[in-house]
Amino acid sequence: MRNARNALLVAMSLLAPALALAQVSVHIDRPGVHIGINVSAYPTLQRVPGYPVYYAPAVRTNYFFYDGLYWVYEGGEWQASSWFNGPWQRVDRFDVPVSLLRVPVRYYRAPPADFRAWRADAPPHWHEQWGASWAERRVDWDRWEPRSAPAPAPLPVYQRAYSGQRYPVPEQQAVIQVQRYQYQPRDAVAKRVFEERKEEAKHANKVKKVKAKKHDRDGDSTPPGLRRDERGMPEHAKGKAKGHDRDDDRDRGPPKHAKGKAKGHDRDDDGRDRGPPEHAKDKGKGH
Repeated sequence: MRNARNALLVAMSLLAPALALAQVSVHIDRPGVHIGINVSAYPTLQRVPGYPVYYAPAVRTNYFFYDGLYWVYEGGEWQASSWFNGPWQRVDRFDVPVSLLRVPVRYYRAPPADFRAWRADAPPHWHEQWGASWAERRVDWDRWEPRSAPAPAPLPVYQRAYSGQRYPVPEQQAVIQVQRYQYQPRDAVAKRVFEERKEEAKHANKVKKVKAKKHDRDGDSTPPGLRRDERGMPEHAKGKAKGHDRDDDRDRGPPKHAKGKAKGHDRDDDGRDRGPPEHAKDKGKGH
């Protein structure tokens, strides 16, 4: 019995690492988180020297750009967005890229109070901030060679044209991003966000095609009685106007229904009267 129990314990210990790996996943909240900031215009971004990260010196919050995404550290949480003014998605602290975690304290424009106790040229003490369980899973996050850092992602400067009232809604953001920004991210979080944007863009384009087909099938939705021809005349008025047509805005003479009545009293081309009408000639012979 004891040997069987020992064998079972050994088997469970061998399976534990595999189960742990199988449960690893990137956790990102759905977009729409309100984080209390409003970046109304595309911000000026400067490279953090020696890091593949940009920061925004004029934005009064901890605002960064890394691997194709904008990042904000606010209220002890990291938020990410593919557009400079959100919507934002909360990223689990276990999934925040190490390149962001290594950025020195001096580049946090609104550092929390406990950050000020740490060296300005060193990264925040995340192992103290988030506890032992985080430190166990993010081993060596603060050990790296600057020369091994990846190249920074290109800035999505096309977004400068979408400030203020022109800022697009999420569905439009996805379509514009897929068309204008061809960067392929490296980090798991950015890859996940980019895949979601591609799916959103596909859905938006599909809806657009369905609407276009419906419009082509249904044709003009204007009620027949209110449609107008190329001259701006309502269709229901065309029949009434036939008796008095005009050609190139010049009067072509009396209307057709009046021509028969005028035959009894014709005039020569020079306007001279040709005498009494024919039906009155016989009556005048006897007198």
